Amino acid sequence: MSSSTLVAVGPGLAVAVVVLALLAAAVSRLGGLGHERQVLVAALRAVVQLTAVALVIGVLLRSFWLSLIFVALMAAAATWTAGRRLTRGPGWWWAAVPLLAGAAPVVLALLLSGLLPRTGLAVIPVSGILLGGAMTATSLAGRTALDELRSRRGELEAGLALGLLDRDAALLVCRDAASRALVPALDQTRTVGLVTLPGAFVGLLLAGASPVSAGAVQVFVLVALLAVEAVAVVVVTELVARGHWR
Repeated sequence: MSSSTLVAVGPGLAVAVVVLALLAAAVSRLGGLGHERQVLVAALRAVVQLTAVALVIGVLLRSFWLSLIFVALMAAAATWTAGRRLTRGPGWWWAAVPLLAGAAPVVLALLLSGLLPRTGLAVIPVSGILLGGAMTATSLAGRTALDELRSRRGELEAGLALGLLDRDAALLVCRDAASRALVPALDQTRTVGLVTLPGAFVGLLLAGASPVSAGAVQVFVLVALLAVEAVAVVVVTELVARGHWR
């Protein structure tokens, strides 16, 4: 195995991916989780999508503007994914609001300040990490808020009967539960270096960066993710409280 590779790429890796996907699906089936089909589809999509990206990424990295177009496509895919978690109706595109409210200002500030070089090699991975965090936070917080409003309908109606505005009554019911969408990011940040060594840190080490430099970049990424996800949670909870997707 090359020192610049985390795992050996070859037939053995392909077999391992297939076996692990089938194992995950089997466990889901035997455990009654009901996600065996989604597990297999997700694994297949990951293989196809990453293969496609690997084939075109070299071209994208040569142009800053092509990289921005690719980031826009990433944002669109994240919006679709999060939006379809919140509704099957036409309003799925509202998911773009918390996503972009969280990730776009951070990426823009990094570019304008010069902390993030204007190269595809820097813009694509950083934007992808931040959009991915915003997407997860939007899905979790929005789905949880909607579930709370449906299961605690009586409390919502009691608040309305007391004279609260619909938004205020909805926030009282769902905001605390929706805020738990930040727990994964908080736990990851609290335990970094003790429990986990995240991808940015490992990737930089494999690329030849010093441990100190890799650690500094990883801390920045984690703190940026906290900011992005906090904004996404607040915005999506506000949208749910104002009646979107209900």
